[in-house]
Amino acid sequence: MKRIINPWKETEGYNCFGCSLHNAAGLHMEFYEEGNEILSRWVPRPEYQGWLNTLHGGIQSVLLDEICGWVVFRKLQTGGVTSKMEIRFRKSVSTNEPFLVLRAHLREQKRNLAVVEANLYNSHGDLCTEALCVYYTFPKDRAGAEMHFRQCEVEDEDIPSFEELLGKGNI
Repeated sequence: MKRIINPWKETEGYNCFGCSLHNAAGLHMEFYEEGNEILSRWVPRPEYQGWLNTLHGGIQSVLLDEICGWVVFRKLQTGGVTSKMEIRFRKSVSTNEPFLVLRAHLREQKRNLAVVEANLYNSHGDLCTEALCVYYTFPKDRAGAEMHFRQCEVEDEDIPSFEELLGKGNI
């Protein structure tokens, strides 16, 4: 597994709610690539609850939409916008979870539309929320002009998979 390098981390004015580490109210998501999947590990906080000790469905939707976008960035090497998103909430998510795991992959691509499937799991590995996102992808020159997107690379160093880290009690 390799950590994905955020291509906007040094861009002035970059303040994405999902992935900017500098947005005080944001989710501070980081992403990893393992085979055909993009993964993220995220720690819920009580300020994101809807019902008592329950992660708000809107926050779950943001988490899933964000990881789907990163599938487009990394796997297709371009930018895009969400044009459709279907969510299925299967199990409530506690804000007391030590962490959540998100996994997403490209399901299909038809010209400028990318269909991305994503899942959110609790720390016990239970599937809690599913998403199917359709992204309108930009031609590379438009992604560069409008989104300041150049490329989305990974760090050179391999790191243990989430499963390996779970087995060692490190996450």
